[in-house]
Amino acid sequence: MFRKVLVANRGEIAVRVMRACEELNVGTVAVYSDADKHGGHVRYADEAYNIGPARAADSYLDHDAVIEAARKADADAIHPGYGFLAENAEFAATVEAAEGITWIGPSSDAMEALGEKTKARTIMDDADVPIVPGTTEPVTEPAAVRAFGEEHGYPIAIKAEGGGGGRGMKVVEDESDVEAQLESAKREGEAYFGNDSVYLERYLEQPRHIEVQIVADEHGNVRHLGERDCSLQRRHQKVIEEGPSPALSDELREEIGEAARRGVAAADYVNAGTVEFLVEEEPGRDGVLGPDANFYFLEVNTRIQVEHCVTEEITGYDIVKRQIRVAAGEALDFDQDDVEIDGHAIEFRINAENAAEDFQPARGGTLTTYNPPGGIGVRLDDALAEGDDLVTDYDSMIAKLIVWGEDREECIERSLRALREYEIEGITTIVPFHRLMLTDETFVEGRHTTKYLDEELDRDRLRQAQEQWGSEESTTDDEEVVEREFTVEVNGKRFDVNLEDRGGAFPVDGGGDGDSNPSAGPPAPATGEADESTAIQGEGERIDAEMQGTLLSVEVAEGDEVAAGDVVVVLEAMKMENDIVASSGGTVAQVPVEEGQSVDMGDTLVVLE
Repeated sequence: MFRKVLVANRGEIAVRVMRACEELNVGTVAVYSDADKHGGHVRYADEAYNIGPARAADSYLDHDAVIEAARKADADAIHPGYGFLAENAEFAATVEAAEGITWIGPSSDAMEALGEKTKARTIMDDADVPIVPGTTEPVTEPAAVRAFGEEHGYPIAIKAEGGGGGRGMKVVEDESDVEAQLESAKREGEAYFGNDSVYLERYLEQPRHIEVQIVADEHGNVRHLGERDCSLQRRHQKVIEEGPSPALSDELREEIGEAARRGVAAADYVNAGTVEFLVEEEPGRDGVLGPDANFYFLEVNTRIQVEHCVTEEITGYDIVKRQIRVAAGEALDFDQDDVEIDGHAIEFRINAENAAEDFQPARGGTLTTYNPPGGIGVRLDDALAEGDDLVTDYDSMIAKLIVWGEDREECIERSLRALREYEIEGITTIVPFHRLMLTDETFVEGRHTTKYLDEELDRDRLRQAQEQWGSEESTTDDEEVVEREFTVEVNGKRFDVNLEDRGGAFPVDGGGDGDSNPSAGPPAPATGEADESTAIQGEGERIDAEMQGTLLSVEVAEGDEVAAGDVVVVLEAMKMENDIVASSGGTVAQVPVEEGQSVDMGDTLVVLE
């Protein structure tokens, strides 16, 4: 077994992995960006190292910085969690090649084969796993998309090779959308995954999203731990997951589970992973889907999933601990016949978003009240503490509530109780949305598909739920803060010192943010950040950023004529690509921003006259 594991991630998943390490008597190392210096995962770890500024590309995605931190900490293994570097085959290969450090995850070869979707489709097809009609080679030209549409019809899904969870996927509704959506999918693929290669699939209109948890070891053992239903999504992002699926018959779930095992075995896959499928919903279905229902391979997530907790609750197996043990060379300690599904579990992603405003990410806030629920069957995975400030630089998920019941009915009842107990003040979250869903007839009856939230749910109900149960974002007055936590770094390692500041007695570099580095000079401007000295000129319409994010592209220049609805910039926020459009026509008078720049909510992007 390992001595010390560095967790190359942040937030609740970093704490989740560290807890597994603690139970295995393994030391833990956190890494953190400047934005996360007060993060819960930093507090939990045995030791912590700063790896760069807030921008993920300069910290959590920096291969060299993560490896250097592991060397400084003398860690002998790295666990990537999910997101960031978790599915990066290049980074996995770097860790594999590093002397004395083990990668806790599938091999880089398996990650490359299954992470690139066209290769994965070929492997699954050869293993007799059904695949959605689509291409097995990358597509580069609009003509190929049109030819696919002529053969299979519209809509078409254009997907980034390295994508997942809806990121890097664009839907072509008809021929007129081909060029714009192809370019957008390629751009997202390059921005998020460093790979602009895309492929095509027939887009299923009303599918169920079913995924199978698998674990495999280097001794040839492959096990599946049942399925999860992740059909409740908004813009292809999951918000509620449950297991087992209320839509599948026992015969169909066994067929899908065995297909997952077959495909993973064919890929020589080792460690934990998830095989995702789309199951075609039958029009007017009454009851569960039988063994004749069509199901298709979607993708393999070569990492632990956000919703792995659902499977842990209904099987009793700690998946993260088995990840660590498998990476250490141990064999799985159970047979397929040992796996039994006990009861029902539902996971609620606690996102810092306002569901009533199209799930817009929260702009900030401080947890003035944080009182999570408890009691039988209630699990809370988080990294939060009362008084924490919301970090808006990364994903909007701040916690996960997982509830277990003897059956789905009890699980829903217990979930309602837990959500009523969950007190969060100071930060806007989607807890009101979750409470609404548990009284929603379509969800309660298990008839929802992946399109339900985006296309069918009445938006007025979301607004009513937010008004009834929601909390507002708090603001803090920095002038009234009298206690400061100073962070001193020696050779990159973090040390915290708490001191009372009476009347500003302790000068703090960087504008009084609570950090002090004795060896540091005046703070330098952050690369790519908005230049506050840029003067906004002209009296015309100002098109402002609706949220904090990074500019992927600027589509206009001074002097250009634009019409209402034209895209002026493309803004990446919370891992989603957002087109910022002009509300009225005019001439571009000023563009005070540039591609790659980070902007805050309210920053002016374009001035029209």
